[in-house]
Amino acid sequence: MTEEQRVWLVERSYGNDEDLVTLVFATTDGEKHRKKQLSHNMLYGKTITAAREESLDDLDEVKDPETRERYASEASRMAEKHDPDDEV
Repeated sequence: MTEEQRVWLVERSYGNDEDLVTLVFATTDGEKHRKKQLSHNMLYGKTITAAREESLDDLDEVKDPETRERYASEASRMAEKHDPDDEV
């Protein structure tokens, strides 16, 4: 059984050329993140929540200090303002 960590939505960006939406979820300390890219079509009917549980094995380290600080700030803000299952 793999250990899981709660991560919060910290970034949503839309690609112009590739029809992709990039979602980034991060831990509240900004140390770990998970990036997912989905086509616009895959998002129809899909609920994006404020947080999700991810396997620790699937999380990547945030190496850039500025990005880590930004992710920590945004994840903490999301955790304060939303329940994990809130649609965002």
